Amino acid sequence: MIEGLLEVLQRLGVRDLIEITIIAVLIYQFLLLIKGTRGWQMTLGIISLAMLYYITRFLELRTVEWLLANLFTYFVFAVIVIFQSEIRRGLAKLGRGRIFDRFVHHKQRNILEEVVLAATTLSSQKTGGLIVLEREIGLRNYVESGIRLDAYMTYDLLVTVFNPSSPLHDGSVIIQGDRVSAAACFLPLTLDPYLSKELGTRHRAAIGITEETDAVAVVVSEETGNISAVVEGEINRNLDGPRLLRFLADVMESEVESQKPRESKSRSKREAGEAA
Repeated sequence: MIEGLLEVLQRLGVRDLIEITIIAVLIYQFLLLIKGTRGWQMTLGIISLAMLYYITRFLELRTVEWLLANLFTYFVFAVIVIFQSEIRRGLAKLGRGRIFDRFVHHKQRNILEEVVLAATTLSSQKTGGLIVLEREIGLRNYVESGIRLDAYMTYDLLVTVFNPSSPLHDGSVIIQGDRVSAAACFLPLTLDPYLSKELGTRHRAAIGITEETDAVAVVVSEETGNISAVVEGEINRNLDGPRLLRFLADVMESEVESQKPRESKSRSKREAGEAA
């Protein structure tokens, strides 16, 4: 067996090594993409079916093998449907650049400060709020689901929108550049089975939109007044004003994005139920 393995290794050329490396990287990136999501359990189910198929071939169970072989005929379509969210997110990451210089100017810094001021004000009043900041991936589809405002972004406007007596307080506010594009927007809810049951609809919507796009979401809990920030499906809870501003600045400004360590998704979810 060892001699056979050595013989195979000796036959490998440079192109073969390149192909193996590319395939290994693609598989690794795919596993990272679905880690901690519902796609992980589905992947295990698909692997189980594949193992069952080869076991039936080995045991010569022709009827079961025939059923599984016909099932795999529609396998590609099933994968597209099951992993549509992960596929969109992966293609979006592949297609966007790494230079985010729209937010490095002083003007954008002021926008972040306005967002932080609004979040801390809502927190002190225990008024719920969900603010989404667009980055490279456009949020036009979600903007069209709400009430169009197209107003210059100020802290007063955000606080007014989320006032419980305002007809726009339900849903989210979407900020594009330095303007509040829309309010009362509907966002996709995360389907992550590991998420704490104590997280409400706002938090699930914030995680959902950041799983689908590269947007950043700021959530204020209506029950506790706690401030959370979400990016790439990772929720960072119990932030005060200065910490929230640093977090947003680090995410938006590419030159310092890699310098700020963020809690891992699994750790954040374990702590999500704490400090209600």
